[in-house]
Amino acid sequence: MILCAGESLIDMVPDNGCFRPLAGGSVYNTAIALGRLGEPTAYLWPISRDPFGEVLLRPLAEAAVNTDLCPRTDRLTTLAIVTLVGGEARYSFYDEGSAGRMLRPEDLPALPQDVQAIFAGGISLVPDPCGAAIESLIERDGDRLPVMLDPNIRPFFIDDTDAYRARLSRLIAKADVVKLSGDDLEWLFPAMPPEDAARKVLAQGPRIVLQTGGAAGARAHWRGETVVAPAIRTTVADTIGAGDTFNAGVLASLRRQGILSKVGLASITKDQIATALGLGAKAAAITVSRPGANPPWAHEMSF
Repeated sequence: MILCAGESLIDMVPDNGCFRPLAGGSVYNTAIALGRLGEPTAYLWPISRDPFGEVLLRPLAEAAVNTDLCPRTDRLTTLAIVTLVGGEARYSFYDEGSAGRMLRPEDLPALPQDVQAIFAGGISLVPDPCGAAIESLIERDGDRLPVMLDPNIRPFFIDDTDAYRARLSRLIAKADVVKLSGDDLEWLFPAMPPEDAARKVLAQGPRIVLQTGGAAGARAHWRGETVVAPAIRTTVADTIGAGDTFNAGVLASLRRQGILSKVGLASITKDQIATALGLGAKAAAITVSRPGANPPWAHEMSF
């Protein structure tokens, strides 16, 4: 079972001059995508008892994602106001004192024995106490379980840049797989070519660094020759949830290939990486072809 630990929220998406509430959040979207792909998935993040909390729980249940590790709380659900600029999503967050924001390291449960990997990232890494909680989870369990990290950096959400950079450095060093968009790499290493920036991240400790670039496709930097996977051409409705779905496809492929483990990732081959990138790209292409974070179900994929 793959554990996704990190934010869920309500995306307030533009709709004919109004805003329509949709369940979202970077890590939440990846959990939904994994569940829809038929992967055994668990989710860890506080869920509010407010009406939006029920909105968040419903898709998890429909995708058969296990929510036993999700504490319920009377704190309110995080809201993200979405604006679309040229088809690209931009966000403003209402997060102070929210259900997820107040997750503390001491709130972390022991993980069930059937958890075989951890996925984390998104805005849950930024503020405390929740950022410290996710870091504590990876510090506690990351030596025995493989970790995939997608920071999905939102610069306008970061108040203390130095503290966040320090946390990211610690987390990257603990992670086995790190996924970074072109924007992420630009933020981490301004004015550095993306390929060089990705290699610089790889030198910090991960086995694999995945570099995504939308229509430019994805690249995997590892101990061998860079693996390149072209984007699958499709008509783009918007890009909400594209990277999150890509993450799910990669994780699903690694698990199906029997290499989602510390040992498996240490001995991974070029062909295995290419297979994982291919499934990630295919799942992401379906997501971008329809509005909102709406990942594909297993029956929509040709495996």
